[in-house]
This record gives sequence, structure tokens and C-alpha cells, in this order.
Amino acid sequence: MKSNYVVYIATAIAIISIISAVYVYAHYEGQNADLHSTVSVLQSDIVNLQSELYKYRNLTLVDDYGYVLNLTSYPDRIVSLAPSNTEILFAIGADDKVVGVTDYCNYPYNFSAWIEAGNLTSVGEYWTPNIEAIVALEPDLIFAAFAQEEVVNTLRGMGYKVFVLAPDNIDDILKNIILAGRATNKDIEAALLVNNLRLRIDAVVNKVADAPSKPKVYYEIWYDPLWSVGSESWEHELIEKAGGINIFADQTIDYFMPNSEAIIECNPDVIIFPLGHGVGQPFWISFDQVKARPGWEAISAVQNDRLCTIDADIVSRSGPRIVDALETLAELVHPELF
Repeated sequence: MKSNYVVYIATAIAIISIISAVYVYAHYEGQNADLHSTVSVLQSDIVNLQSELYKYRNLTLVDDYGYVLNLTSYPDRIVSLAPSNTEILFAIGADDKVVGVTDYCNYPYNFSAWIEAGNLTSVGEYWTPNIEAIVALEPDLIFAAFAQEEVVNTLRGMGYKVFVLAPDNIDDILKNIILAGRATNKDIEAALLVNNLRLRIDAVVNKVADAPSKPKVYYEIWYDPLWSVGSESWEHELIEKAGGINIFADQTIDYFMPNSEAIIECNPDVIIFPLGHGVGQPFWISFDQVKARPGWEAISAVQNDRLCTIDADIVSRSGPRIVDALETLAELVHPELF
């Protein structure tokens, strides 16, 4: 079909070139009325054909798992299977194409109100989205994320186009924003957003570079059992860019279970807890409970009352707000600079 359009357009262009030449000649002969009308019709046809051909242009993108996505037209109905993807799509102005989101998507709006009003559809949980709900939306592009291989394979097996955004670091997040822009005809918006995010990142990095010291940071993502971040996590990258030192930088893994003795021995200057992990009260219960942990009274952060919280969503979601997380962490690690 695409080759037919190309031939059609090439033929039409050739015809209009010939008739235009005849038109020029006839103009001087005073016989241009009918030819002028014919040329106008052909010019209109060319515009329509070029517009039609554009719908069939090829756009090839490769996602974070190596899947090659071939698009012949920009999507009109997008389903997002992760909050990070939803935030990217809204940030680049592709929100008018989003017809389905997960129950966890809550930014930049309270989507529950949209869903209740029938303006958007929930496709369920992040880990186990509702396949039937997705299919009912008739999406022409689905954005998936990390650890959703099973549902991705199922949807691709059904013939749907699924693009996975699963970045490993901040640069990957920025790259994914560009990819999302290309896939949704929001190239310019995505490029402007990424440029702004890079400027903000550079501003933080340059500011903390002048700090007289680099505080040691312990980032706790769960308690009982203890969980923290190694050098393969982007929390580690955020801490480093914010002018701190991850006390577990020697752990070449993303997340792991340290023991309490190791934390005490590392003696962090700052302890940071992500607010919003889990439901109900914070997993650490209270700062008083943290200070009462056996042996923790010897930790510098406890002695100097440098126990801090940060919004879990801005840290854990691989979208534009990762730069909000960097700016917040820099303020927590270097309050003297901000």
C-alpha cells in the first residue's frame, strides 16, 4: 500500500510539472483559463496525497529491552501501564491521546476523578493489569515498564504494539522522554523538556561541587527487614549527584539487605526515608523509633537530628520528576547551600 502511494504521488508530481509548463506557455497565448483550473485541482490532489502518504511513513524505535517498534502512524489511543510512563506522556503534551492508566497513576492529576467521570479508564494494578480492560480500549500503542514481561508478551502475542521504558539511570530516563516524544509526534516538546531537565541537573551538580565536604548518606527503603540501595540503583546516582556519599556504594547491586551493624559502622551523617512506601503509618514508624534502634544512638545522623524524608514517588518513578528528587536530596544533604 505504501509503494502505491509513493508511485501515485510521483506520477501526480510529474503530471503537474508538465501541465505547469504548458500553463506557462498558454498564459502567453491567452488560453490559460481551463489549464489554471486543472492545475488547481492537481495541486489540491498533491496536498491530499502527501498528507495521506505521511500516515504511512515508517518510524522505527527500539525500547529498553531491545524490542523494535515499527510505527506507520502516530497513536491516537495510548494505554500507560506505569505511573512513570503516564507522567512522561503528560509532561510532553501527549495526554490527549491517553485513554487508560493504572490505579497507581496519580500525577499530574487525581485520575480517580477522571475515571469516575468516564473520561479515562483504569486498567488495574501495575503488576497485574487487566488485559480485558486494555483490549476494550482498542489501543494503538501501549507503554509498559520494568518487570511487566508477562503482560507485555501476552499483549504482543495478541498483536498489540507495546513499548517498554525501563531505564537504568538518569540519562536513560531522559533518553526515554525523547523516545516517547518521537513515538507520539511530540519531538519538540520532549526535546525542550529534556533540555530544561538537564539545565536543572547541571545547576545542582555545579552548586554542590563547591561544598566543603560530602556527607555520608544512608538511604533506607524498608525496615524489618532492612533494605537499602547499592551502586546500581538510581537512588545511588541521585545521592552522588546531590553531593553526598552513599554509605553502601561498594555494593554492586541495586537493592539489598544490610545488617544494622554495618549501618552503625558506616556512621552516616544523613539518613533519608522515602515517604509513601507501603500503606498506613511509615515503615519506620517514627523518628523516635529510629533513634531507639539498638546501637543507633552512636550514629552521627541520629546525634545531630539529621533524619529526613522525601516523597517516594519522585524518587522511585523514572520520569521527569526524578530531577525534583535530585533537587530535594541536594537540599537535604547540603542545607547550607540552599
